[in-house]
Amino acid sequence: DIMAFKDNEEFLGARDAVIATGSLRRQAQWLNRYPTHTVVDLRGNVNSRLEKLYNNEWNGAIFAAAGLERIGLEPENTIGLTWMLPAPAQGAIMVVAMEDNEEIREACAQLNHEETDTCVTLERQFLRELEGGCSAPIGALSYINKENIVTLKGVLLNVDGSKKLETELTAPLGKHQNLGIDCAKTILARGGRRLMTELASAGAEVNIFSTKKLTPQQQLSLNISVNVDSDDFIKINFNRISPIVLKKEHKNVVFTSKNAVEAVLASRDVSELNFENIYCVGRKTRRFIKNKFGKITHYENNAKDLANHLVEFIDGTEVTYFHGNLSLEELPVILEENNITVNAIEAYRTKLSGKSISESVKGIMFFSPSNVESYLQENSADKIAYCIGETTAKVAREHFTEVKVAKIPTVESVIELVNADYED
Repeated sequence: DIMAFKDNEEFLGARDAVIATGSLRRQAQWLNRYPTHTVVDLRGNVNSRLEKLYNNEWNGAIFAAAGLERIGLEPENTIGLTWMLPAPAQGAIMVVAMEDNEEIREACAQLNHEETDTCVTLERQFLRELEGGCSAPIGALSYINKENIVTLKGVLLNVDGSKKLETELTAPLGKHQNLGIDCAKTILARGGRRLMTELASAGAEVNIFSTKKLTPQQQLSLNISVNVDSDDFIKINFNRISPIVLKKEHKNVVFTSKNAVEAVLASRDVSELNFENIYCVGRKTRRFIKNKFGKITHYENNAKDLANHLVEFIDGTEVTYFHGNLSLEELPVILEENNITVNAIEAYRTKLSGKSISESVKGIMFFSPSNVESYLQENSADKIAYCIGETTAKVAREHFTEVKVAKIPTVESVIELVNADYED
């Protein structure tokens, strides 16, 4: 593949640039490397595509180098995209003969270039094993070195380039026959089967929605029958906490979310904080605190259990509670009912930012009570609620008929909850 550009190459280092290509494979690989760039569609023959490049406000367009060379139209300003894997068998010239015409087949055999034949066969074998069509974002390149070692590189991406699976295998010439199959199986085993299903069902109706943006790896861990969409339904803004408050010695500190910990650390370096005992809710928050502070006194999976633990085991009769503006009152109420003074400090503010979702969605993944509230601003409760913990589930039950709770309060556990309903 080759990039033709108009003025200069500075756009390669810019955040914003517009690149033209009609190939999903090129689009996916470009966006994987330059995720902030914009890719526009480019159709037509080589001449008309070059004309469109010069007549539009584009920075560059991607072509097959062999195609430009064939008609002698390679522009002056080009960059070879050596990092971009070509389509399987791209640039190879093949002759087709009738199977029963032995004379023509013998003539073709005399013209055949064995090295190219070997490489093209492996690349097409890789494509066939993936069951990918010519429009899928699949790249493959095989070559043979001077030591007669055959190498095959393969890549599979999703259309926007946010997911990429690649592999590279080698074998001595003569023992290379299954390299294409082996490369494909490696990619399929690492999430490629799920990715191919996503590509095949592109445009299919979404049946699960997550109110927290899922990572590509988290999306891949969902069963193939789950067509998921996700977005962050809450936005977090840290408050500036008074230095006077944070300079003080705090005997018992309580966090019910990782956001509260991050807000405190945004206001003061950990070396300047004097927290004797730290209590928190959730494993993720516990790990974060231990990583930042080097210690944790105790944690529970939900606020109610932590409050009950404090009532029984707290050293003293006072806690400093860092929380958000939408935090539930369950923990401070239980503590105050048991004569424990709660010094509440609002560390962050949660802004609800929900949106209307598709009617095809059957289930919603929730990760906090605020997620539930944000969702309900724009949507109905006629779906299954998959909740990260009991605190979130308690709020969901006020609105949803069917509520399911993860075994442990992690995103992965909520995914397992969904997978149980969508087993292959």
